[in-house]
Amino acid sequence: MTTESPFPAGTEEPPFGPPPGCPAHAVDPGGLRRLYGPEAEDLGTLYEKLRAEHGAVAPVLLHNDVPIWVVLGHAENLHMVSTPSHYTRDSRLWTAVQDGTAGADHPLAPHIAWQPICSHAEGDEHLRLRGAVTGAMTTIDFRSLRRYINRATQRLVNEFCERGEADLVGQFSEHLPMSVLCEIIGMPEDYNDRMVQATRDLLKGTETAIASNEYVMGVLTQHTLRRRAEPEDDFTSHLINHPARLTDDEVAQHLRLVLLAAYEATANLIANVLRMVLTDPRFRAQLNGGQMTVPEAVEQSLWNEPPFSAVLGYFAKQETELGGQRIRKGDGLLFGIAPGNIDPRIRPDLAASMQGNRSHLAFGGGPHECPGQDIGRAIADVGVDALLLRLPDVEIDCDESDLRWRGSMSSRHLVDLPVRFQPKPKQEVTQRPSVRALPAQRSHWHVMTDSPAPAEPTPAPVAPPPPAAPAPEPAHRPGAWQRLLRWWRGY
Repeated sequence: MTTESPFPAGTEEPPFGPPPGCPAHAVDPGGLRRLYGPEAEDLGTLYEKLRAEHGAVAPVLLHNDVPIWVVLGHAENLHMVSTPSHYTRDSRLWTAVQDGTAGADHPLAPHIAWQPICSHAEGDEHLRLRGAVTGAMTTIDFRSLRRYINRATQRLVNEFCERGEADLVGQFSEHLPMSVLCEIIGMPEDYNDRMVQATRDLLKGTETAIASNEYVMGVLTQHTLRRRAEPEDDFTSHLINHPARLTDDEVAQHLRLVLLAAYEATANLIANVLRMVLTDPRFRAQLNGGQMTVPEAVEQSLWNEPPFSAVLGYFAKQETELGGQRIRKGDGLLFGIAPGNIDPRIRPDLAASMQGNRSHLAFGGGPHECPGQDIGRAIADVGVDALLLRLPDVEIDCDESDLRWRGSMSSRHLVDLPVRFQPKPKQEVTQRPSVRALPAQRSHWHVMTDSPAPAEPTPAPVAPPPPAAPAPEPAHRPGAWQRLLRWWRGY
C-alpha cells in the first residue's frame, strides 16, 4: 500500500516551529522529525524511531525545515542507487533548490550544490567523467601501493613508538590516508599537517571551511598545471591524458573529489577498525588466533560503523513509489547507509558475524558506486596490520565509555583513541614488519597408538661409528604461511 506524500506540493513555505533548543523543536507541528537539533544528537536511535513509525522510507526535515525522505531499508537503498531512470544525483532537480528553500545560504549548501563532477553528472557526461576517473585508477600498481602504505605506516609509528603511548586518531588514522593519497595523486611534497588540517576543517563545515577549501583547491590547481606541463606516471597525469580530455578545472575538481571522499572515508574506517579490535575481545582473539584476517575485520567494521552514515542526496526524476511511500517528482532522498546496514530484515541478529559478506552499503552502489573503494581497503588493511605487528601489545588507555565522537548527519568521527604499549625502538622505514616466527618444533615426536605394542628385547650394544664431519646447516626457508603473509603484504 502506498502512503500519500506528507510533503506539500508546490513552493509553499514550511510551517514555523519552536525556536532552536526548545524541547519541542525535535518534531514540527506537522509531526515530522528533524535530523538536526536535540533529538538528532543520537541519529542511530532516531533512525530506529523513524523505522518503527514509517517503515523503510521516512519523511523528515533538514536544517531550516527543508523536507526530505530518509531511506532506512537495505533493499530500498539499493533500489534507489541502482535505478538512474527514477533517481538522479543532480540536485538542480530538487524542488527545495528550485524554490530557494535549499539555496546558497542553506547550512548544507556545500553538500547540496551541484558541481560538474562525475558523482553529480548523468548520462553521457557521467560516462565521460567517470570513465576518466576509473581509467586513471586502473593504472595504480597495487603491489607497489601496499609497499608504500607499509613504509608510511612505519614512519608514523616511529614518531610515537618510543613513548609507549599515542592517540591513534590524531597521530595515525588522520595522517596515513593523506600521505598515501598524496603519493597516488603525485604530490607527496604537499603532504603536511596543514593539508591534513585543512581537509578535516572543510569537511566539518566550520567558520573557516571556505578558507580551508580555497587552500586545498589552490594546491590541487597548481599541481594540475604542473602535471599538464610535465606529466609523470601518477594518477593526475593519467587523468589529464585520458581520451575524455578533461579541462584543468575538471581535473582539479575530480582530484578534490577523490582526495576528500577517499580521505574522510579511510580515516574513519581505520579509526573504527582499531577501536573495534581494541575494545571487543572477540575480534582481538580471532585476529591473534588466525580465525579472522585484518581485511575481514575491515569488512565487519564497514557493516557496523560505515565511514559515511548518510549521503545527501538523490532526487526523484518522476513520480514513483519506494518502500510503500509515494515519491513525487522533485523530492529529495537521503541515502541511509548506516540504518540500511542494520535493517532487521537482513540482520535480525546484529551480533552475528558478517565475515565474507560484502553486500553492505558503505561504498554505495549503481552508477555512482565509489570507484576508489579498493584504495581505501588497501590503506586500512595494510596500515592496521602493520601497526598491530609493530605494537602487538597495544591496549586502549581509557574506558570505552570515555571515547568521544563528533557526529553529523553524514558521518560519525571518533575524536581520539588513546592507547598504551611497551615502548619500542624506531624501525628503518624500508624495513618490513617482521612476521611472527613459528614456535620451535620438537625433534623427537613419537607416533603411538592407544595401546602400545610390547617392547622387543634390547639388542646387545655395539660400538658407535666414528663421528662424521658435520653437514652444513641448510639455509632457512620461510614456511608456507610466512610466504603467504609476505605475498599478501606485497613483499
